[in-house]
Amino acid sequence: MGEIYKINSIDWRPSPVVALATSVDGLRVAAARQDGSLELWLVSPGSIGWHCQLTIHGDPTTRVSSLLWCPGGSNGMPCGRLFSSNIDGSVSKWDLFHLKQTTVLDSDGVSIWQMAVTFPKVDLVNNVPNGDVMGNGYASKIQESDEQESSDSDEDNDSPDAGKQSVLESPRVAIGYDDGSVRIYAISDEDEFLYVKSLPRVKGRVLSVTWSTDANYIYSGSSDGLIRCWDATSSREIYRITAGLGGLGGGHELCIWSLLSLRSGTLVSADSSGSVQFWDSKHGTLLQAHSLHKGDVNALAASPSHDRVFSAGSDGQVILYKLSSQSASSDSVNPLVMTKKWIYVHYVRSHTHDVKALTVAVPISQEADSLPEERNKRRRLEGKPVDLNYHKWSQFGVPMLISAGDDTKLFAYPVKEFTKFSPHDICPAPQRTPVQLVLNTAFNQSSMLLVQSRQWLDVHLLHLGNVRTAGCFTKTEILARVKTKESRKIACSTIANSGEHFAYSDNARPSLFELKRSEVGKITWSVSRKKLPPRLPFAHSMIFTHESSWLILAGHDRRIYVVDVSTSELVHAFTPCRELDDEKLPPKEPPITRLFTSSDRQWLAAVNCFGDIYVFNLETLRQHWFISRLDGASVTAGGFPPQNNNVMIVTTSSNQVYAFDVEAKQLGEWSMRNTYVLPRRFQEFPGEVIGLSFPPSSTSSSVVIYSSRAMCLIDFGLPVEQDESDMLNAQESLTRNLQQNFTNVKKRTKYRRNFDVFSLDNPVLFLAHVSKNSFFMVEKPWLEVVKRLEAPPVHKHIFGT
Repeated sequence: MGEIYKINSIDWRPSPVVALATSVDGLRVAAARQDGSLELWLVSPGSIGWHCQLTIHGDPTTRVSSLLWCPGGSNGMPCGRLFSSNIDGSVSKWDLFHLKQTTVLDSDGVSIWQMAVTFPKVDLVNNVPNGDVMGNGYASKIQESDEQESSDSDEDNDSPDAGKQSVLESPRVAIGYDDGSVRIYAISDEDEFLYVKSLPRVKGRVLSVTWSTDANYIYSGSSDGLIRCWDATSSREIYRITAGLGGLGGGHELCIWSLLSLRSGTLVSADSSGSVQFWDSKHGTLLQAHSLHKGDVNALAASPSHDRVFSAGSDGQVILYKLSSQSASSDSVNPLVMTKKWIYVHYVRSHTHDVKALTVAVPISQEADSLPEERNKRRRLEGKPVDLNYHKWSQFGVPMLISAGDDTKLFAYPVKEFTKFSPHDICPAPQRTPVQLVLNTAFNQSSMLLVQSRQWLDVHLLHLGNVRTAGCFTKTEILARVKTKESRKIACSTIANSGEHFAYSDNARPSLFELKRSEVGKITWSVSRKKLPPRLPFAHSMIFTHESSWLILAGHDRRIYVVDVSTSELVHAFTPCRELDDEKLPPKEPPITRLFTSSDRQWLAAVNCFGDIYVFNLETLRQHWFISRLDGASVTAGGFPPQNNNVMIVTTSSNQVYAFDVEAKQLGEWSMRNTYVLPRRFQEFPGEVIGLSFPPSSTSSSVVIYSSRAMCLIDFGLPVEQDESDMLNAQESLTRNLQQNFTNVKKRTKYRRNFDVFSLDNPVLFLAHVSKNSFFMVEKPWLEVVKRLEAPPVHKHIFGT
C-alpha cells in the first residue's frame, strides 16, 4: 500500500427518508426519499451490508407521504406492486421492471397524508357489526344526531353496495385526505385505482388510516385529536375516541400521526404529544398509555407475531413495548387472574434526527451458491471473525425492524432481541455522490474529477503533486459547472479519459458537452454543448470508450446506444437479449444500470438492475454473450483489467468475486478454482461493494475492491489463504496502524496476504489507483454531512406547544 491522495470538499447532501414499506414476500424494503427518488433494498444477512438493488429517480417536485405494497397485477412479481401516495394528492405506481414512476390516480388538489391496503374476504360483506358499541365518551347514536358536523357533502352518503364487485375481487385501499375525508379505492390487475366510496367527512385533516385485521373496520386519526372507527361496508361511524384523554394533550392541537391494528383486537395510536396509547378496538376503551417520547411520535410497527410494538418519533428514539402476562389477585374463588398489559421494555437512539418511518422485514438466507452445505460447514469451523454483531441475530426467517428519517440513514434492529444488540447501519453512505476520475488527460496530462450532484455537474482539476492543504488533502480547482433544470434531476454522468468531453442524463434527455482550454493570456476554460442524435431516450447509465471516441448510453427504453462523439451520429443500437438470435426483436430485458468497457475497445459489458450481464463485441457490433445472474445475486461492481482485456472481474451482493474469460465465454480458471473457498474475512466484508480499481501497471495481477467502510486487496496471482486466529490478530494490528496514519501507509510485506481488508475511518465515496502504489480517495466525515442537512437535529418540540 502506497500514498493516499484525499479530498473531502465534495458537496454531499443525501436526502431524508420519508416513508418505508416491506414487500409482499418480506424480502425487500422500499425507501422513499424527499427528493423524489425511491430505493429498493434487498434484505440479506449473508453480507454485513445490505444491497440497494435498484434506484428509481422519480419526480423531484412530488413528495411521497406513504408507501404500500400490493400483490397481484399483470406482472405477478413475488415482491408485489409498489404504490405511493403523494402530498400533492396523487397516487403513483413505481415500476420496478422499467424503473419509472407513473401516476395512477390524479390529484384533485387535496393532499394525501396516508393510505392503507387490505385484502377483503367474500364473507365480510354480510358481516355487519353492532352499531351500539360504546366508545370513549361517544356512541354511534351521537353520530346520527351530529350528521351535519361530520358530513359536508352529499357524495359522502354512498350506498353500501357501491363498487361491491370491485371490493370483492380486488385489494382495497383507504386513503386519508387533508380535507377530512377517507376514500376507498379498489386496485385492479391493470393497476387502476377504481373509486368505491367515501366515508363521511370530518373536521380536521385525516393524518392516519388503517384497516382492522378482518377488514371489517377502518380506523382514522385526524388533526382534531380524535380516532374514529368506521364500518367498512355501511360507511357508518361506530365510535370515536378522544386520544388526548390518555396522553399528555388534547383538543384541536393533537395530531394522530399513526395507527396500528393488531390481531388481538388492540388498536395502537401515536400522536403529537409524544404518547403511544393502546385501545380495545371493540369498545374504544383505553388499555395502556405511554408518554415516553419527548416529541411527536411519527411511526408505529409491529412484530409478525403482533406481541411487540415499536414506536419512533422526533426525539430520535425507537421504543419497544411488549405484551406481558401479569397475575393479579381477584377473590377467594379465583385467587389469581392472568391479565395482559403492554409494558415499556427499552429504547434505542441511533438516529441524530427525526425518525419518520418504521417497517418490519424478514431477511432471506444467504444468497445461495452451488455448495451451500460446504460453505456453512466451513463457517462453523473457522475462528470468531472481527465485528460480527450483525450476524449474531440476522439470520434466515428472523424478523428485523428498519427505521429511517431526516438523518438520511437506515438502521436495522432485531425484533426479538431488541435489547441485546446495537442497531446495524444499513447504508453508511446514503445516496453516495457519483464520482469519476480520469488521469493523463489531453490537457497537459493533468488529472480531472467529475462530480455529480442532483442538478449539476462539476469538473475539477486535481493537483496530485506535492501541493497539499492543511490536513494533507489534495488541492482541487473547479473548471466548469453545468446545471440542469430545477424540475429535473441528473440520473447518471460520465467523463471521457481525454477530459475533453463529458455527459449526463436527467429524467428527460441526455446531454453532451465539450471542455476547452484557452491559453491566450490568462488561462480560461469554456464549456459548449454538443449535438446528440435526435430522439435519444434519457439514460440510466452512460460511459465513454477508453480512447474517448464513442459515448455509450443505456436508455430507459432498454436499448443501448453507441454515439460517435466527433460526428454526433448514431453508430449502433444494441438490444440486450438472453438468446443471441433475438437481437432484432423488441426489448424484453430489464433496464441496464451499469456499463463498463475494455481498454482495447473490443468489449462492452452491460448489467441490468437484477444482475444479468450482457457482453457485446464493439468491433462486430453484435452481442457476444449472456450471463444469467450469478447465484441469484445482483452485480455491485465490475471492470476489465488493463493488463488483460479478455478478463472481466465482477463482484456481487453476496460478496463473491468472479473472473470471466470473455473470449471463451466461460468462467475463468481462477474462479473455477477459488470461487467457493474465498476467505471469510472477505465473505463478511463490511458494507456493500461499490467499486473496484485496477493498478495501471502492465505486470500487476491485483485489484482493489472497496465499500464505503473498507477496502480489500485481491491478487489473482497469489493463493487464497484461509482465515486463522493468529492471522486475524495480525489483521487487527494492521488495521489499527492503517487507521492511525492512513495518508502514508507503507507496503507491509511481513503481513501482506491475499484478500487483506483495511477498515476506513470516514465514509468513502470513491477510490481509484493513481499509480501502482498510490490511490486517490474521496471521503467525507459523517458529522460534516450531518451538519449540512436541511432538517434540524433531534429536538424536544411537541406539536402545538
